[in-house]
Amino acid sequence: MAMMKAVRIHKYGGRDVLVYEEAPLPEVAKDGVLVRVVATTVNPFDWAVRNGYVANYYTYTFPHILGLDVSGVVEAVGSEVKDFSIGDAVYARTHPSVNGAYASFTSLPASAVAKKPLSLDYIQAAAVPHAAFSAWQALINTAHLSTGQTVLIHGAAGGVGTFAVQIAKSLGAQVIGTCSAQNLEYLLSLGSDEVIDYNVTRFEEVVHDVDVVLDLVGDIGDNTQQRSWDVIKPGGKLVSLVQFPSQEAAAEHGVQGIFVSADACDGQTLTEIGALIDNGQLNPVVSTTLPLTDIKQAHEKSESRHVRGKIVLKVDGN
Repeated sequence: MAMMKAVRIHKYGGRDVLVYEEAPLPEVAKDGVLVRVVATTVNPFDWAVRNGYVANYYTYTFPHILGLDVSGVVEAVGSEVKDFSIGDAVYARTHPSVNGAYASFTSLPASAVAKKPLSLDYIQAAAVPHAAFSAWQALINTAHLSTGQTVLIHGAAGGVGTFAVQIAKSLGAQVIGTCSAQNLEYLLSLGSDEVIDYNVTRFEEVVHDVDVVLDLVGDIGDNTQQRSWDVIKPGGKLVSLVQFPSQEAAAEHGVQGIFVSADACDGQTLTEIGALIDNGQLNPVVSTTLPLTDIKQAHEKSESRHVRGKIVLKVDGN
């Protein structure tokens, strides 16, 4: 059996369950591609899975390989694949329910893969798929944000928030972002029209009548989602990627509360995102680059919940 290096978990738990070890090389489906992983990332979803927080949503078979984002090189293609060839530089987002990209190789459906943006290296490209696709799903496909509307983005300096700010600006929207003091100038540099230090100012005291609230925080710690209902204009939307909004609260305020699950990331959307990147309208932000072998340190940093942009993992040997 052909083998590779991977980070796997054999049970749910803390960072100590992350094991860098030998694992079987994944098989390639007839409609799939095998990608040699150059870089992947740490997303909050990864340590949520590791801790067992999503065990009621996805059923995993152990040992399980984490990791959603992948940038790399096509190593093999299935018999039915026409759009990719061995040697192509690609990027993709693995499906959350299957083995991921904390590995030397990962296998994906060809429909989930896109050519890597020409203007990005592999490290930068790895920072794009999950965060950019999630922001795209929330703002474009769900909120239908348009020119002249106003959006309040909670957690705007994180991985998804960084892209959400840029996507909202590319649509011609007015953007208000919440963040900590250290990220105020950073969000302004990304295009935010207004930034709010959530440690100093209660956003609901200064923000009113927004068309859309993008919730990337939830109610953990400070009831951010609950406090957001009062700032949305009648007929507006609260869109959350982290917590199911209360339908009772939404009805009471005359707005919509929508949860977005960005499960099925498709290559066509990643191609559109890549075009915006190559045109200079979107830029990934990488705050930290670590080798895959430093996975425990990377998870610890992500779990601090104060990461600017993305943590990228360079896969050893690739």
